[in-house]
Amino acid sequence: MEIFGIPHQAFLGQLMLGLVNGAFYAMLSLGLAVIFGLLDIVNFAHGALYMLGAFAAWIMLDKFGINFWFALILAPLVVGALGVAIERGFLKHLYGLDPLYGLLLTFGLSLIFEGVLREQYGVSGQSYPVPELLSGATNLGFMILPNYRAFVVVASLLVCLGTWFLIERTRLGAYLRAGTENAKLVQAFGVNVPLMVMLTYGAGAALAALAGVLAAPIIQVTPLMGSNLIIVVFAVVVIGGMGSILGSVITGLGLGVIEGMTRVFYPEASSVVVFVVMVIVLIIRPAGLFGKET
Repeated sequence: MEIFGIPHQAFLGQLMLGLVNGAFYAMLSLGLAVIFGLLDIVNFAHGALYMLGAFAAWIMLDKFGINFWFALILAPLVVGALGVAIERGFLKHLYGLDPLYGLLLTFGLSLIFEGVLREQYGVSGQSYPVPELLSGATNLGFMILPNYRAFVVVASLLVCLGTWFLIERTRLGAYLRAGTENAKLVQAFGVNVPLMVMLTYGAGAALAALAGVLAAPIIQVTPLMGSNLIIVVFAVVVIGGMGSILGSVITGLGLGVIEGMTRVFYPEASSVVVFVVMVIVLIIRPAGLFGKET
């Protein structure tokens, strides 16, 4: 059986690979969108925080015997605490300045994190085993679906939708959005805005680390894994609309599928198709698909 002239197993296999990649794009761009939308910071350290989440999971297993399920909780907490330290130690001094300063600072931090781990572990990469509960694959009749990849897609969707609901549909989310619009007014109602800002950046860092832990059993854990992905994720955020949480999630999943399908029909363009889409979208709608026109 063929789909568009392509054997159906190859077609559906690339579709699943696209969904998995799209899940990572969605989670990473979600954290970027939260930080930019609420704090107006272009967080170029996001790829490094993703990499640190994967390394934290690997070190926990290699040095302390902590399995995947505990690492899925502990690694985001550790990297989230690092994010809090970054916000309190560095970024709080840049609020009110041009966002370029925040971009340069976070870019420098990402180079430091990457350089330290390259010196310690090299760039060859470390393997992380798939958790035993999710090993193997399920025969769906039309394709063989690896259990772990299916788990990644479902878990990513749940995290993304939960984050969107928290920010857009709860009182806490309303405080966060109001605090970024008029901090003095919100503080007059007794809300600790600096604490909210600090925890928001920490939560964005934790989301990046969570994506890193999920990625560890699929790809090699290497200091370069964040820098290889962050440019594509920035493109996803721009296409969805800077600061748009729902736009980042939908665009991340959609571009992952588009990239996967491009590998089937025109493999030579698979590495640039995201940027081609970005150029087209910016020409037609400069604010992005879900962004607000100014």
